[in-house]
Amino acid sequence: MRALIAVAIATGFVFSASAFAAGGEDLAKAKNCMTCHKVDGKLIGPSYKEVAAKYAGQKDAVTYLSEKIIKGGTGVWGQLAMTPNNVTPDEAKTLVNWIMTLK
Repeated sequence: MRALIAVAIATGFVFSASAFAAGGEDLAKAKNCMTCHKVDGKLIGPSYKEVAAKYAGQKDAVTYLSEKIIKGGTGVWGQLAMTPNNVTPDEAKTLVNWIMTLK
């Protein structure tokens, strides 16, 4: 029974990661994030792969980056400000979880 539960949990994590990947990229396009960011390579802001690498292993990365997406900010990647974005907290978390899957 424990093995069955473990498989169910592991499978859920795999499907969740896939959902982040599919939903996150679509959401980034729908919310015009791709106007300033690309997956690979700098545009106006850093690439999503650069963001993922910078925050890899930080346990508060999802919370921190979600707040940055919602509120905007400056100084982390240079002096050009990222404007606040019209996203819900759940949408911001979806975006960050997707970004953190990129390598």
